[in-house]
Amino acid sequence: MSSIPDQVISQRNIEPDIESWLALDLINGLGDESMRCLLAAFGSPAAILSASMTSLERVVKRKVVDNIIRGADPQKLNASLKWLEDPQNSVITLADSDYPALLLNIPDPPPLLYIKGKRGLLNTPMLAIVGSRNATPQGLSNAEAFAEAASDAGFCIASGMALGVDAAAHRGGLRGRASSIAVVGTGLDLVYPASHRKLAHELAEKGALVSEFPLGTPPIGSNFPRRNRIISGLSRGCLVVEAALQSGSLITARQALEQGREVFAIPGSIHSPLSRGCHALIKQGAKLVESAGDILEEFGCPPGVPVLIPEGDEAAREEFLLLKHLSHDIVDVDTLCLRSGLTVETVSAMLLTLELDGIIASLPGGRYQRLR
Repeated sequence: MSSIPDQVISQRNIEPDIESWLALDLINGLGDESMRCLLAAFGSPAAILSASMTSLERVVKRKVVDNIIRGADPQKLNASLKWLEDPQNSVITLADSDYPALLLNIPDPPPLLYIKGKRGLLNTPMLAIVGSRNATPQGLSNAEAFAEAASDAGFCIASGMALGVDAAAHRGGLRGRASSIAVVGTGLDLVYPASHRKLAHELAEKGALVSEFPLGTPPIGSNFPRRNRIISGLSRGCLVVEAALQSGSLITARQALEQGREVFAIPGSIHSPLSRGCHALIKQGAKLVESAGDILEEFGCPPGVPVLIPEGDEAAREEFLLLKHLSHDIVDVDTLCLRSGLTVETVSAMLLTLELDGIIASLPGGRYQRLR
């Protein structure tokens, strides 16, 4: 029978259950489906790792059993445990009460997720935004603008940290209120592409990096289509910004449909190859959207009205309340006070902040207009 190697066990402040989950995740050739079958049969990773060869063979193939008996590589396990000593890093498993509820309901939820950053974001409302790696300047601008607007409304932006649309969506999400997470196709000790090192750092600080792959996993091509089911699985809906007919982002859209999520697509020129994927999705039933408001209204959330108002944050609550009553029509301070119930002093101070942030414009006669 296998167990966690003695040389790995030290004075680390890590629960034994987590060590067992990591040890099981590092077994060569043990896929997610086999792991779920074993967990259903034995109840826990510790029970699997201590089970007899005979009992294991009733559930999985002999080759997998041999690997379980052989156990995890002590060096890799030790590296994973050391990685967890950083308070920014964590793992979440199927046994945890805060495993994302939406993800739990997809056909093949990952048994374990590695997280670098804010773990709690995985249980907030999310919108997936995906598209071409070779997006046009307009496509990049759309991705960033839609992401920022959705984030300001309370949707954390999920994407894959690829070049093009993904990166633009992350930047927009990070600028908004609800931040952004990246589901990557490598171990979290690697950054791919390397040019996104700064973006990865910002996501880890303000949002989160997420992976189902153990540390050290290189950027193998097959990992990226596989991780797409997590991007869509965490999200309430999926927006495709620009996509050719063979774009990998269409895989995410298809998985979103299979998972019962809403799918949105931005139309483009009939002459552009990068519009054909979006047009194909629209023909198949995806919702055509021309603004972030189209998406927010689909979820019953008008622009400017957040999905979630931060508890205990009175300033944020008042700002959300003001934005709820500040439309793109020109309006004066007195009208805003009547609509929101806030004092003139509070409204005036908030309007100045919003103007400095570029959200509203100040017009002659003490009037204001919302810009985004």
